[in-house]
Amino acid sequence: MIPWWVLAIVVFGANFTLWGVIGMLRVLDGWRGSLLRGAGKAAPVADLAAHRHGKLRPRRPGALGVDDVAVLIAAHNEEVVISESLRAITALVPARNVHVVSDGSTDRTVELARRAGVHVVGTEGNLGKAGALQVGIRRFRLVRRFRLVMLLDADTRVEPGYFAAALPLFDDPEVVAVAGCVRTAWRDRGLSFAGKLVAFHRQRIYSMTQYLLKFGQTWRRVNATHIVPGFASLYRTSVLPSIEVNPPGLVIEDFNMTFEVYQKRLGKVGFTPSAVAATQDPGRIRDYVRQSKRWSLGLWQTVRRHPPRLNLFTAMLALLLLELLTSSIMLVLLPVVLLVLLLPLIADGTLAWPWFNEVHEAVAGYMTVPALLLGIVLPDLLLTLVVTIIRRQPRFLLYAWLYLPLRVLDSAIALYSLPLTWLSRSTGRWSSPQRHAVEPGGPEPDPGARAG
Repeated sequence: MIPWWVLAIVVFGANFTLWGVIGMLRVLDGWRGSLLRGAGKAAPVADLAAHRHGKLRPRRPGALGVDDVAVLIAAHNEEVVISESLRAITALVPARNVHVVSDGSTDRTVELARRAGVHVVGTEGNLGKAGALQVGIRRFRLVRRFRLVMLLDADTRVEPGYFAAALPLFDDPEVVAVAGCVRTAWRDRGLSFAGKLVAFHRQRIYSMTQYLLKFGQTWRRVNATHIVPGFASLYRTSVLPSIEVNPPGLVIEDFNMTFEVYQKRLGKVGFTPSAVAATQDPGRIRDYVRQSKRWSLGLWQTVRRHPPRLNLFTAMLALLLLELLTSSIMLVLLPVVLLVLLLPLIADGTLAWPWFNEVHEAVAGYMTVPALLLGIVLPDLLLTLVVTIIRRQPRFLLYAWLYLPLRVLDSAIALYSLPLTWLSRSTGRWSSPQRHAVEPGGPEPDPGARAG
């Protein structure tokens, strides 16, 4: 009989525990550093206030500022959202620093970008996001003109405190990339019940992976994370010539760029939960499935492209993928196992079916309903409660009973995508999910932001 705690470890994994503990060590290390510098308690409080109001701390000689940042946006038919995204970013950096590559757009994307006063070029046909980024880096000569480049999605609104939090991480010369902290934008989009469910499910995943994984993985003493997400992240332009931004056969670029940072020993990745940007997750289940397939396939394709090496990054990745596979298998089997165990309790006579009786005996020999409830269902509800407290948004609890079925869907997509890594070849061409216009007036406040 499999104990409930073994199920909890298999499904939710040792990764959260390991990197969560390392994240706590990072917090303690930060407090220790502040005390050694004589900052005491006042500095973190002052920094948090500065982050929330978008104010940069006084620049030290040689420190990077927003004038050093080029913003590069690849956009394919993004007329619904690009104006608001450009309004948000040009409130933080000069418009002359913002560059848009229209990737074969057939709508008003180019017109609206030019109206915002930023640099705009177009491609011939749909090259894909990675191809468009490569065109932008070359055509705008970003490596020669700027010290940093922000890769920004066209549906993403950068929040005021982003640069105040992110730029100081580059004070460490070993940091060559800073991962943004993603938050799903769901207010003022007119989302249906399904759309809000997807948004809250994604935010739950974002909160768990960023606070319990990425925060620990990007500690300067133990630095190895599997992705610098492409929605709103920063790179030193000096490393871009060493990164193959658009290798053939990959459906997305951000996994590959992160792998190259580590496998080519270009430097470290920084991350702080205070560098926040809000992005639009799909508003329909169909678009959610399509995007999830694309992300999952992109991960497996990148793993295939980069052979393992004897380093911390490969060890981290191996543990992550092992748990992804084991938890996905368990979650996909969960509905079947529950049905086999519960059917005799709700329908008399089912054990008299010859074939079903054999199946039930085999399953019941390893699993019980209480073990599933304690090992899978209850921990999932507790995670929802934790995220609700972190985000300070009680609405998460309204959808708590549907997050586990969506995790089963995610697991099925992950397993489905694995063989496609060898059976299909991607061009990188893309079409955005259905976008929802948002009312102007600034990004939504982020009650869950923390100083990092």
